[in-house]
Amino acid sequence: MFAVTDKELRSLLDISHSLKKRLRADPSSYTPLVGRSMAMIFQKRSTRTRVSTESGFAQLGGHALFLGSEDIQLGKNESMLDTARTLSRFNDVILARVYKHDDIVELCKHATVPVINALSDAHHPLQGLADLMTIEQHLKTTQGLTIAWIGDGNNILQTFLTMSSIGHFNVRYATPKNYEPNPAILERARKEAAAAGVSITATNDPLEAVNGADVIVTDTWVSMGMEKEELERKKAFSGYQVTEDLCKRGGAKKDWKFLHCMPRKKEEVSDEVFYSPRSLVFDEAENRKWTVMAVTLAQLLGGADL
Repeated sequence: MFAVTDKELRSLLDISHSLKKRLRADPSSYTPLVGRSMAMIFQKRSTRTRVSTESGFAQLGGHALFLGSEDIQLGKNESMLDTARTLSRFNDVILARVYKHDDIVELCKHATVPVINALSDAHHPLQGLADLMTIEQHLKTTQGLTIAWIGDGNNILQTFLTMSSIGHFNVRYATPKNYEPNPAILERARKEAAAAGVSITATNDPLEAVNGADVIVTDTWVSMGMEKEELERKKAFSGYQVTEDLCKRGGAKKDWKFLHCMPRKKEEVSDEVFYSPRSLVFDEAENRKWTVMAVTLAQLLGGADL
């Protein structure tokens, strides 16, 4: 889950914006993590998560260790319990990018240092933070906006659903039948959204989902580990490509913006949209660095005096 309060979310975003402004101006002006280390467990490969975390932690003065599936004994000759306890003896924080959310839960249970969820099959909170930061950068606020999702009912959609109540934005999403988000996550998100005065609208029609949207988001249709389903998924997602024509016919706001966490494939979004002024994808990618830095500072220092 995206387990932060409104106040905590605001603090993380404020720290992210402050870090970006300060360290762009003077890259070596703030190094509070000298002598600190981070263990980065990567069951799934990544470009943005790895580079943003390693470069960001180093810029803060610390040292991040990349631990791929071939680098440590986890899942081969050592249990999650033993790995968590051992890594806790060497490091100040653990970041984990895993397949199953249960692995994050077990790491948190046994580690004696903070654990950061860098992705699981249930949630992608670091991406969610970067997306909200990007929206604030260009639209000033997330409050009252309508964010449309077109695609798979995956971990990023589930993160947007969970964030809607604390970011105070509406979500309209379209997924093909049988590719909907987790029912338990959706039910909880709906209750929290209603209590916060925002809405979550579900449909199987992309045209309906983009109606009135300020921001339109999509992601890969075939995540790592789903390669055997590729042909079936591409058939199911026919008509779900984000295009200028689809968004115009569906009634999106005239100045709508586009997000995609990447890597991107052409069937998910047209070149016309992906490389257009509407597209915020490269700001979104960069903001992965500032937000993971903010989360790390919050975990290790309780925030940051910027």
